[in-house]
Amino acid sequence: MSMWPAAVAEELTWIDAAMMTEIDRLTIQYAKVSLAQMMENAGRSLAEVAIQEFAPKRVVVLVGSGGNGGGGLVAARHLCNAAVEVLVVLSSRRDRMGEVPAHQLAAVDWLGISVTDGVLAPESLHAANLVIDAMVGYGLEGPLRGTSLDLAERVNVNTTKVLSLDVPSGLISDTREDPTTPGDSEGLIVRADATLTLCLPKQGLRGRAEAGHLFLADISVPAQVVTMASGHRSPPFDRGPILRVID
Repeated sequence: MSMWPAAVAEELTWIDAAMMTEIDRLTIQYAKVSLAQMMENAGRSLAEVAIQEFAPKRVVVLVGSGGNGGGGLVAARHLCNAAVEVLVVLSSRRDRMGEVPAHQLAAVDWLGISVTDGVLAPESLHAANLVIDAMVGYGLEGPLRGTSLDLAERVNVNTTKVLSLDVPSGLISDTREDPTTPGDSEGLIVRADATLTLCLPKQGLRGRAEAGHLFLADISVPAQVVTMASGHRSPPFDRGPILRVID
């Protein structure tokens, strides 16, 4: 992991879901950086971490209906461009996709990338070198259910490497006093080998073994917006657009 510039955990501002929601809102309203632009930056960075850290030939991308899923779909496109074999598995029905993620799904369809609706055959999982977990992001408020839970359970009993986007699906992004004890609303969590979190690290990631190695990506949120929303300075992205977070 020496290729990534390092950022020490203590020099970063760790935020909760409400703060990230406000940062997204201010970025769109004042900086005029759209959700689609931030999603593109997130997905491109996710694909770059996947390639550099895991050098996969075959990747399964688990995709939810919201912004996290949209980032996974962007990553699928970039991995396809890098000659990686990609299978996209939707954890939600197509008609429940948000507007911007649905646009990303249409692009994936046009490229001819394989997409299944909640179906992950055992042989596809075993054949993959990497699973990208982009089902649920920082906005999760309760335990995984339905198809997302089923997919998470299957990933956790497999030996394939896992890279999560923003937070491992199932992890509540807000602070708990004891990070080794699940909160009341938390259930099964995807066990990731690495997590690429976005803009600022989420409080719930601290001390969580499920997150694996932690990376932080610049998704074009201006430093002024971070200061406006949190009163703190932006991460040291002058060192590079993707940082390795170390204790």
